[in-house]
Amino acid sequence: MNKSYLRLAKEFQGRSYDMMFAHTTIVFTRYIMLSLKARTNKDSRTFGGIFFEYCDELSDIKFMEALLLIIDLLKQSLHDCLKITEEKINKLLDYFFGLLPNYIKEPLKILNCES
Repeated sequence: MNKSYLRLAKEFQGRSYDMMFAHTTIVFTRYIMLSLKARTNKDSRTFGGIFFEYCDELSDIKFMEALLLIIDLLKQSLHDCLKITEEKINKLLDYFFGLLPNYIKEPLKILNCES
């Protein structure tokens, strides 16, 4: 009855429950994949690749630029909240960079000069 209702009789000739279950699962998986592809290509309710198009427009910020922004925000926060002078902030950052392991210090040589 299941095969007749789903019109699977011509495509599949198995009689056991496991064979019918496996075939029905494959048919439904195929249907889901084809429906998803059709909806993505034709249906106006989906945005398709719009997410990726917008992501491509955003420029990636480099690690050093991000780190410089964070350090500048840290300096500003220390100055505004704790009223620490620029000289003390620079000493603190120099001390911090001095404690870093060598494999991290190498990419940050530029930052040591600027801090």
